[in-house]
Amino acid sequence: MKKIFIILTLSLLASNNLFAGEWSNQIKFNKWLSENGYNQYLTEQGSSNLNIKIKNKALSGTNIAYHSNPNRDTLIYYLWKYSYRDRSGHLKEFKPTNSSYDFKFNLIEDKYVKKQIKTKGILSYLYYQDGQVLIDEFSPKEQLGEFLNNETKFYSMSMGKSVTSYLVGHAICEGYIEGVDARVNDWPIIKDSLYHDQKLINFLNMNTGDQKYIDEFEDGTSKLGAYEDRDIATTMRSYFNDQNTKKSKERYNYNGFVTQLILNYMKFKIGEDYDKFYSKVFNDKIKIKNSIRYGYTSLNEIWGNGHPNIMATRFDYLRIAKAIMDDYQNDTCVGKYLKEIYKRRIPKGSKENEEPAFNRTKSYGGQFHMDYPGLKDKVIFGMGGYGGNAILIDVENSRILVVNSLHYNNTKYKYNHKKLILDLFKKGK
Repeated sequence: MKKIFIILTLSLLASNNLFAGEWSNQIKFNKWLSENGYNQYLTEQGSSNLNIKIKNKALSGTNIAYHSNPNRDTLIYYLWKYSYRDRSGHLKEFKPTNSSYDFKFNLIEDKYVKKQIKTKGILSYLYYQDGQVLIDEFSPKEQLGEFLNNETKFYSMSMGKSVTSYLVGHAICEGYIEGVDARVNDWPIIKDSLYHDQKLINFLNMNTGDQKYIDEFEDGTSKLGAYEDRDIATTMRSYFNDQNTKKSKERYNYNGFVTQLILNYMKFKIGEDYDKFYSKVFNDKIKIKNSIRYGYTSLNEIWGNGHPNIMATRFDYLRIAKAIMDDYQNDTCVGKYLKEIYKRRIPKGSKENEEPAFNRTKSYGGQFHMDYPGLKDKVIFGMGGYGGNAILIDVENSRILVVNSLHYNNTKYKYNHKKLILDLFKKGK
């Protein structure tokens, strides 16, 4: 009898194309569908009637595997995982307290944008130029638009890297950190590791010489294991506290752990003023409209529990980008920081070709992608994230593009990055 039960259980999981690790998520997903009125996707028994296909272990995690070509039903499920499932165990909510910045609109129709987002994984497309939003598009209802609105929060780890850098600029200007050439030698957590006593600019440019221990381009993982889920102290204790962890030659090595180090070093330097500092940036400077969410890996802050991932609405991403542009143009203290990291950018070298086409720039500086192909005469600060997420800021010509995307690959879900992104910044609209 026990054997029959096991077989039936495994068959049930297989028939729904879901792994056991996804079963509880499926239940929560079904509840979300019901509570939000998406009853057309539910059976009379309350289970999903969607044809969700998770073909292998790589697809059963948070991200859709890069090589996959999921159907619409599977995209709906992952949109819930990215934007709507409960992340309170790893993300804190930060609520706005001031009046928000309100954008002006002078909308134009771009038929090519409309055509692309009908079949691609793009969720939202915003283009801002000279003080006005000119293009404002959602994924159409028949694709994913029926699940989206202006309060939907879009998740990204990698775009949070650039936001972290912007925070660092404020920390320097507030006197918490001496500058980009300050040596990180006063943080006990990283003592005796290869990161100790390096200049902050090395962390910002991701050329700390840590490629022996982490290579996210090679296989999407690292020798550090699941560092994204650990605080800094745990990772250091597990991988860096022995004499064999030596710094290699400095070169561009994009990875998330370095940004975790930057964020937690900044929190260490700011100390108990961090919440006030955070509010000053996001409420007073950026003037966000909706709450944002930012990450943590454990409850012990002194161990370095901050994580640079972020969830924000489409227009709050645009507000962040506009604040960056305004600082640069007005030559504020933070603007001078932005100009310094642009000046100190480094070439990506051979790693350039390993990045997805929408993010394949020549240089990297201060946690921003720089020197986009075909735009050599433009000073552009770029943010890029898994799934085709992209924010480009032409700081001299007042142009900003915000693309929130669920999935991107080299086949079915490869959007035309040249027409949708690069061409906009050649001459504008």
